[in-house]
Amino acid sequence: MASFDILVTGGTLPDGTVKDIGITGDRIAAIGDLTGAQAGEVIDASGDLVSPPFVDPHFHMDATLSYGTPRINASGTLLEGISLWGELKQIASVDEMVERALAYCDWAVSMGLLAVRSHVDTCDDDLKGVEALLHVRDVVKPYLDLQLVAFPQDGFYRDPTARANTLRALDMGVDVVGGIPHFERTMADGAASVRELCEIAAERGLLVDLHCDETDDPMSRHIEALAYETQRLGLQGRVAGSHLTSMHSMDNYYVSKLLPLIAEAEIAAIPNPLINITLQGRHDTFPKRRGLTRVKEMQAQGITVGWGQDCVRDPWYSLGTADMLDVAFMGLHVAQMTSPQEMARCFTMVTEENAKIMHLDGYGLAPGDTASLVVLDAGSSIEALRLRPDRLCVISKGKVVSRQARNDARLALPGRPDSVRRRHKISDG
Repeated sequence: MASFDILVTGGTLPDGTVKDIGITGDRIAAIGDLTGAQAGEVIDASGDLVSPPFVDPHFHMDATLSYGTPRINASGTLLEGISLWGELKQIASVDEMVERALAYCDWAVSMGLLAVRSHVDTCDDDLKGVEALLHVRDVVKPYLDLQLVAFPQDGFYRDPTARANTLRALDMGVDVVGGIPHFERTMADGAASVRELCEIAAERGLLVDLHCDETDDPMSRHIEALAYETQRLGLQGRVAGSHLTSMHSMDNYYVSKLLPLIAEAEIAAIPNPLINITLQGRHDTFPKRRGLTRVKEMQAQGITVGWGQDCVRDPWYSLGTADMLDVAFMGLHVAQMTSPQEMARCFTMVTEENAKIMHLDGYGLAPGDTASLVVLDAGSSIEALRLRPDRLCVISKGKVVSRQARNDARLALPGRPDSVRRRHKISDG
């Protein structure tokens, strides 16, 4: 008779199948019908969705939970947010950044978000954010995978010390090469920054993730340069373009040329729907652009597309709860991904697709995979998107790290049930 450390029974997987999951140590040991198996702890997931953990491939943890310091972003624009962050990073201490980041990681774990890629500003001669997040990465390593991107927020060339400090950050152990070509002083400088940053990544054997064309300007076309450099340097499959909001404003003829280039270069795309639709179009009257890139069109070309959170309670965004289902829910609406197949795909975008973008090893729900999973108070991935439900149990690397009681509402209505859960049994097909 099989014996496991943890046995999760009767859960419905995202593909709709019902299976038990046996965990030994930090690995999934078996999955299927495990009736009769023994375990140190049995978690009954009957009727509930059991998913691999949520993954966020685009975040700014050095700024998170700082909303209102030194003041609120009155215009709501990207540029005022950057200016506010420029003031905040001068007064923030390493200890404060660590405290805020660890608090956010607590939120993340409670929501089943167990892998985050965070950009960290390298336009700071003291590299306080880098020091803080390298420390946080070590602290949370037992339960959360934190991947760091060296991000020259004020421009790799535009800021006089950004190039040197970005290289220092990589030498200190930051994982991924970042950049912001559209923020350079000229289009030519932006293209040159793409070229050099990709060369740095190729030389060091690192991944690339550039803030690319985060603007309403349809002439901001650094993604084209990124596709070229990716192929020139043999970086296919190792590069992501984040935001890509200018594509929302580009003419269709140019995009018909651009999308095959991105697909050929095997570049992943990371739109951030909550933030993109909040920050973009601020100079428009009506019709007002919403700024989300061409998600479905890219997917039709075979491009890997994942949803990113980007910001929570910081100079750019006043809301957020570390819930990647909020992100997917908003993306579903703005991208008009409303068929059952498209809605289910939105769920995989914040799980499997994001895991591919981050190159996570051992991710998934198969024997041998890392024993990290989430039990949600929902019957399917589409219902999870509709409800953004409680995470009843979160397991990370073979250990239960969060539990939450099922929270049914109590009713006091004549002739009606005494509680309601908002679950709705209907075919999603």
